[in-house]
Amino acid sequence: MSRILIIEDEEDINRLLYKIVKKEGYEVTQAYSGTEARLLLNQEMPDLILLDLMLPGMKGEELTTYVRQEKKCSVPIIILSAKTALENKVELLTMGADDYITKPFEPQEVLVRVMAALRRAGMREAATQKESELQEYTYKNLVLNPVSRKITVKGQEITLTPHEYEILLILLKQPEKVFSRDALYELVWNSGYLGEDNTVNVHVSNIRKKIAAADKEEEYIKTVWGIGFKMA
Repeated sequence: MSRILIIEDEEDINRLLYKIVKKEGYEVTQAYSGTEARLLLNQEMPDLILLDLMLPGMKGEELTTYVRQEKKCSVPIIILSAKTALENKVELLTMGADDYITKPFEPQEVLVRVMAALRRAGMREAATQKESELQEYTYKNLVLNPVSRKITVKGQEITLTPHEYEILLILLKQPEKVFSRDALYELVWNSGYLGEDNTVNVHVSNIRKKIAAADKEEEYIKTVWGIGFKMA
């Protein structure tokens, strides 16, 4: 059964979340501060993280960055926050969160989001295993290995966040196809497009900057104005 780590400093909410997911048979570990959560994450990575933002010791944003950039782990992260502004949601999704639930929440909504995130993670893992038969994708001076998830440009390794990696892989698989922003959003985040959400643009911009740092002479991702993106 999947293991879930709840990181929430308010005891009542932490207990409520514990009851919601424990009732469905998930293994649950609880943390009440960012510092405690980091210690637990160093010991063992769970299958999913339910993460509050306003935490003592280490904020939720810092933990998200820690998991994605330092641990280089793609475990699903669902944010729980009272912040309702679209820019807050965009920022967290850009940092690597998989979903965002606004407080106060309905227990059934939390459970459905957890189940959906775990299902998507299982599908990604199955897809990665299937792709293990492929040695690599190459485009100009870029090489992507789907087994190791290693990406090199002119022999120099570059590091992408899990969502940046997924976007690049989608484009590499069909280099002649133009993918709209909403299509990329739905394929990578597996949820409905937010309309004016700038998340995809920010991720593509980050990918371009990281590739350009290793190869300034070649263009890799082209913007098709009014439509979306494709390999250049």
